[in-house]
Amino acid sequence: MERNIVVEKITQTPVEDRFVEIVERKGIGHPDSVADGIAESISRELSKYYLKHYGRILHHNTDQAEIVGGQAKPKFGGGTVLEPVYILLSGRATTKVGDERVPYRTIAKKAAYNFLKENYPHLNIEEDVIIDCMIGQGSVDLRSVYDTQKLLANDTSFGVGYAPMSTTEKLVYETERYINGELKKKFPETGQDVKVMGFRQGDKINITVAVAFVGKNTPDRDHYLSVKEDLRDALMDFAAKITDKEVNYFINTADMPEDNVFYLTVTGLSMENGDDGSVGRGNRVNGLITPYRPMSMEASAGKNPVTHVGKLYNILAFKIAEDIAKESGGDVREVHVRIVSQIGKPIDKPQVASIQVIPAQGVNIEKYRKDFEAIADSWLGNINKVTEMLVNGEINVF
Repeated sequence: MERNIVVEKITQTPVEDRFVEIVERKGIGHPDSVADGIAESISRELSKYYLKHYGRILHHNTDQAEIVGGQAKPKFGGGTVLEPVYILLSGRATTKVGDERVPYRTIAKKAAYNFLKENYPHLNIEEDVIIDCMIGQGSVDLRSVYDTQKLLANDTSFGVGYAPMSTTEKLVYETERYINGELKKKFPETGQDVKVMGFRQGDKINITVAVAFVGKNTPDRDHYLSVKEDLRDALMDFAAKITDKEVNYFINTADMPEDNVFYLTVTGLSMENGDDGSVGRGNRVNGLITPYRPMSMEASAGKNPVTHVGKLYNILAFKIAEDIAKESGGDVREVHVRIVSQIGKPIDKPQVASIQVIPAQGVNIEKYRKDFEAIADSWLGNINKVTEMLVNGEINVF
């Protein structure tokens, strides 16, 4: 086999069988997710522009977006944003092709604006947000390595993935998506800034949810407390569809009704009132933060989708792990995938694609070895498909 793909059995207790597990998800409105979303949107729009005008995606990395929180005075029935949120767009891009200049700053600011408009309905972007673009030209050396026709890795880095998700992970992931999805019609009082922390001990799962309430949709404290209780009931019913384990939800535990302290906002976003955000400080590419799993600290959002291994290898690692878990039909309890590159070497031929398997009791992984190698080989051989999916917005990286 051309590629160095190593499959090995490891002796380790699967996460599902451990006594304690912790899982976190920062929702679409969390400041770190806002930064991730903006950075990825800029990369996607730059990629589309480069493809349309030059036939290929040119060098760029827009993974340096920063959110600097504003100031607001929320109140029941309304509220006011006192100082706007400041958003700094930085990173590198190809700014000139021959004698033709690329309108990269216009593209970047428009992408940021559209992302905010599409995802945060209570945010007045014109009045309550300042978008500042300081994206510059990339280094000459890295741009030469980046040549998209050569498909050479532009960094020495690694990607990490695993499968399948544990029950706690599924519950945390789906809880945020449920609150920011189907439940929005039922509970318009809730904003987009939702953070979910899951803690399992044995067969008991505690889910702590921080959800920003929108002042204009919440007339008074009694209404707030009533909605909070109704939301908890809805989530308890939702959890029962995912697991038969004991689940308890705790919502906005910092509230102190006796002192009139509530998680109330003007925009449904905590960044309106001092909360800052940065790319890469939130969810990994599978949408979760999982300290009991192997993880990469790489910031994937905004990195170029052609040869940046910090992005592509993390996505590929999860895709490979998910397919292996599915292929095994339950014979694999857990699979960990790690892929490491060398700068300047072909991106489809990493130094190693390491596949570590925790088999179910009595299962010999030798009967699956060639199948698992083939799965990894196929994904690496079709790495350009991941690029296409990223540009088309078919893969979320946070």
